[in-house]
Amino acid sequence: MYKRFLPDEFVKDVFHIKPEKLVEKGIKGIITDLDNTLVEWDRPEATPEIIEWLKGMQAAGIQVTIVSNNNEGRVKVFSDPLGIPFVFDARKPLLKSFVKARKLMGIEKEETVVIGDQLLTDILGGNRKGLHTILVVPVATSDAFFTKFNRMIERRIMAGLKRRGLITWEE
Repeated sequence: MYKRFLPDEFVKDVFHIKPEKLVEKGIKGIITDLDNTLVEWDRPEATPEIIEWLKGMQAAGIQVTIVSNNNEGRVKVFSDPLGIPFVFDARKPLLKSFVKARKLMGIEKEETVVIGDQLLTDILGGNRKGLHTILVVPVATSDAFFTKFNRMIERRIMAGLKRRGLITWEE
């Protein structure tokens, strides 16, 4: 059961995910969470650093689609100025939004990576769909109300993964 929550990779932030490495692995598309993955959950727009990271991915031929459990308004305000497709009210870890994002990009599951900051939504959903998953440290130290509850459960899952020797990184 614990393995469903185990990401394929763990990095400090999205800036440690390099387009060259993804291209080497045959990755053609990224499904990424928005809040606390790309920017703080309460920051409406992309930072200059995130804009550059996204441009780097696009320049390497890697498509990016945002899949968020947040509402349309929140995701649209962030995504539209960047011209990035998105799926809102995704209900992750349910699989429908991951399938929809892949279809929007026209790529196969072997060509897809999922990036997110939560085990219970991003990683579990990506793993259930058989996608390569990358966990990042949350951008902000604070969370929205429902995320706080998820973080409590995640701490227990992380402790279980650690006890079983499944975590190979330092937090």
